Amino acid sequence: MQEQEVEIRVVPSLREIAAEDWDGCACPETADGGRPYDPFTTHRFLSALEDSGSVGAGTGWQPQYLAARIDGTLIGVAPMYVKSHSQGEYIFDHNWAHAYERAGGRYYPKLQIAVPHTPATGRRFLVRPGFEEAGTAALAQGAVQLARNNKVSSLHVTFCTTEESARGEDIGLLVRKSQQYHWQNRDYHDFADFLAGLSSRKRKNIRKERAQAQDFGGAIHTFTGDDLRSEHWEAFWRFYQDTGARKWGTPYLTRRFFDLAQERLREDIALVLAERNGRWVAGAMNLVGRETLFGRYWGCVEHHPCLHFELCYYQAMDLAIALGLDRVEAGAQGDHKLARGYLPTPTWSLHWFNDPGFADAIARYLEAERGAVDEEIEVLTEYGPFRRDRMEEQQ
Repeated sequence: MQEQEVEIRVVPSLREIAAEDWDGCACPETADGGRPYDPFTTHRFLSALEDSGSVGAGTGWQPQYLAARIDGTLIGVAPMYVKSHSQGEYIFDHNWAHAYERAGGRYYPKLQIAVPHTPATGRRFLVRPGFEEAGTAALAQGAVQLARNNKVSSLHVTFCTTEESARGEDIGLLVRKSQQYHWQNRDYHDFADFLAGLSSRKRKNIRKERAQAQDFGGAIHTFTGDDLRSEHWEAFWRFYQDTGARKWGTPYLTRRFFDLAQERLREDIALVLAERNGRWVAGAMNLVGRETLFGRYWGCVEHHPCLHFELCYYQAMDLAIALGLDRVEAGAQGDHKLARGYLPTPTWSLHWFNDPGFADAIARYLEAERGAVDEEIEVLTEYGPFRRDRMEEQQ
């Protein structure tokens, strides 16, 4: 049987791809009316980034989406961007950029297949069911060829799945292993059931933290779907600006993004807000997938002890248990998550470099780094809060 030819095109805007065509590749599981596994790669989320100006001109994230077709039928897509910096990626390559430029090279622009500003694992080569092998290979090889043809320094595929990392390695991409802290729902009936699996000291500490947080003099509310209102987003924008200014200098998302979130994404979002004396004082934003609750942003305009832990971690765990979700991904970094039941979990990325000598140096670095990450995960897991008999279940 003759193989069908796959055509790869670069598309500069999602306006050129119908939502149903993109989502037929990105989240075919929603055909049953349920949630997507990964809400971040849906047409509605990525187009909200684009339409709000959170990516595009002046942001360092210039959309160059990949589209794979067979006989005119869209069989695969990938969210690809031309990057002029390394901000908003969370798989840090600043040292690579500095080394390459010290050696006389030009690291930027580079190509990035990722969800901007979002350190959440998910498929990056989004392929329609029935075309998995041909579509993934065409998108990956097409991205490399585009990088080579345009003489950019490198191509990066960040927070891809374990399966994609293996496929990428098979075609010659370099694999990088990193780690995040994720909480696993072991069919807990409620939060008390989770606490029962912890060591006595850790269990007492968490109870104390929750009591301190909930004694802040106000009430905690969770809003999703049609319960979300413009006033909630106005408050959350203030929180987000405060956190963004302290962490990144300039917030990645625009105010318009949160208006579009209300319009397009409210069924995907769970917003946890703290109210005190009739005023919203803190909040955490989560996106809800089919199996995973993704914690994304936090901010406040008043400081109260342990309120950050309550809104970002414990409320997320409560919500995941209530919704029957398998896990909570609480975003990048944060060793403080370990004592609260979030254990180190591997994450993956793929990399290609135009310069063979530089690629060889990075390959040696990544091999050593993988060993260090493996050791770190093993050691940190041992320091987790679970009782020894429960720790074996977690591993």
